Amino acid sequence: MSNLTEIRWHGRGGQGAKTAALLLADVAFQTGKYVQGFPEYGPERMGAPITAYNRISDTVIRAHSNIYDPQYVVVVDESLLEAVDVTSGLKKDGAILVNTQRSKEEIIPHLKGYEGKVYIIDAHKVSMATMGKYFPNTPMLAAIVKVAGIMEKDRFLKEMEASFKHKFAGKPEVIEGNMKALEMAFEEVQ
Repeated sequence: MSNLTEIRWHGRGGQGAKTAALLLADVAFQTGKYVQGFPEYGPERMGAPITAYNRISDTVIRAHSNIYDPQYVVVVDESLLEAVDVTSGLKKDGAILVNTQRSKEEIIPHLKGYEGKVYIIDAHKVSMATMGKYFPNTPMLAAIVKVAGIMEKDRFLKEMEASFKHKFAGKPEVIEGNMKALEMAFEEVQ
């Protein structure tokens, strides 16, 4: 399949990993891509580990399964580094993106020998600075778009703004904070 990008998201219930995967699918679809965005649940409760997936391609996607060998992994909650094998199947020519306040050097020993690229972002800092509340999914969404090169920043921001305007029509303050979080995340990811 040409230009197929597969992403696996690891988060905890209530952190927005599922929402971020669905938003990414929606935005990529708006740019003419074929997409999939779907969650996998274990025990459906707040704080329980969840996994979500994205497939993004220039051609029709015929696979309809979980993603076992992703190019990219997004870890929304760094405590999952100890609880879940987040690097399982992760391709060496891909990358892992971790929400953390720690340095890359501190995170690498927790990645079970993964030898690919490691990116970090402090989604807590970004969301508190831009939205005043901790919503890690918005910064993580922008960070993975940048890391994976899914689309140009300006196109992504334009499509996200349109999506937010539709979703939060009666709450302009929510739109503004989320847009600031997306922009800041593009700059903060390392």
